[in-house]
Amino acid sequence: MLSKSPWFFAACIALSLSFQATSHCDNSDYKLGPDSQVQEGVPTGVVTEYSIVKSKTYPGTVRRYYVYVPEQYSKSEPAAIMVFQDGHAYVNPKGEYCATVVMDNLIHRGEMPVTIGVFVDPGHKKEVLPEKPGWNPSPENRSEEYDSLGDKYAEFLLKEVIPEVGKKYKLSKDPEMHAICGASSGGICAFTVAWERPNQFRKVISHIGSFVDLRGGHVYPALVRKAEKKPLRVYLQDGSSDLDNQFGNWPLANQQMANSLAFKGYDYKFEYGTGSHSGAHGGAVLPDAMRWLWRKEE
Repeated sequence: MLSKSPWFFAACIALSLSFQATSHCDNSDYKLGPDSQVQEGVPTGVVTEYSIVKSKTYPGTVRRYYVYVPEQYSKSEPAAIMVFQDGHAYVNPKGEYCATVVMDNLIHRGEMPVTIGVFVDPGHKKEVLPEKPGWNPSPENRSEEYDSLGDKYAEFLLKEVIPEVGKKYKLSKDPEMHAICGASSGGICAFTVAWERPNQFRKVISHIGSFVDLRGGHVYPALVRKAEKKPLRVYLQDGSSDLDNQFGNWPLANQQMANSLAFKGYDYKFEYGTGSHSGAHGGAVLPDAMRWLWRKEE
């Protein structure tokens, strides 16, 4: 089968690298705004790095994850939680997304709740962690974890990651206070987690989501139309210059997802621009995406 062939995995790695290597110059229309920049007088949260070296869900993998705690967190009040895939890309305060800076600014202004951020990297099939986080070397288990359908990755988060965070911080048990985010394969992964565990995650941000046939994700538009509506709020972002290859057409796939969500009456938003398979557009709109995602019901 294609999904088990060496060629398939090589292609997935090459696709992953195409996401990582795309530069800002390919998306010059998109710039980070003031909400993605450090602002005077805004308290800064603390980021701590952790590791998982003996995963029970994905044996033989090692990985880093990072926990962001806003200054406003208090042990007396349970905090919301938001999980980010490809954690090192989102947690980097000088990267494309600057997620912790965005969270500092929005939490300070009351535009999102006090939220613990959990930034999880995909697994490396190694005995020890690479010296530095990032894409070099490429995390070999990324496609298996992110592109696969089913609840395995959700189980990994719920059994191996979030309980460890919960030992240190008081987390809300309300699924409406649980969000998940990712880009490319991490985007479809975010949707899969919420789709499989709506009793745990109700809010999703997918940047340039890979709703194509890497590991069967192209079926989602049909599944959304046929399945009973789930209590999810979904933000999709993609661009007309996104990928078009043997696995599918990313712009078309995201448009089909948006149409299916609309057909079923989901609370969703589709931000469609002209960008390529990069984090430039997603990073530029992340503050607005977070405001929309965490908005209070009218």
